[in-house]
Amino acid sequence: MKKNSMAALAGPFLPDAGLLFARVAGALLVLHVHGLPKLLHFSEELAHIDDPLHLGRAVTLYCALFAEIVCPLLVAAGLLTRLACLPLLFLLGVSMLLVHPDWSIADGQFGWLLIIVFGTIAISGAGRYSVDARLRR
Repeated sequence: MKKNSMAALAGPFLPDAGLLFARVAGALLVLHVHGLPKLLHFSEELAHIDDPLHLGRAVTLYCALFAEIVCPLLVAAGLLTRLACLPLLFLLGVSMLLVHPDWSIADGQFGWLLIIVFGTIAISGAGRYSVDARLRR
């Protein structure tokens, strides 16, 4: 009796719903905070974007736009999810380690949390509620 009441308090185990929430919430955050502002203010971004890999500012900005607009849309939909997480993780890693190496963990907590979210999705996959799952059927 005690075991059943504890299980009832814990609720159902819904990892696929959790992955859906993480995918959509993480993707919307990246789109809203980084991707769309870069796209809407392209020329201003081009004038001051950091270029830590020395690819040229234009190439760096186009790569950032790909990682911050196209990849979050794919992740949110659950299409090519693991693959779409890789550019995001690369961009976040470059940002945290090369562009902002002087940031404390507190200063960079948003970036580190996004690394955790997209790293988890890359490891786990998109879950049942995704285009990837439908394509596997």
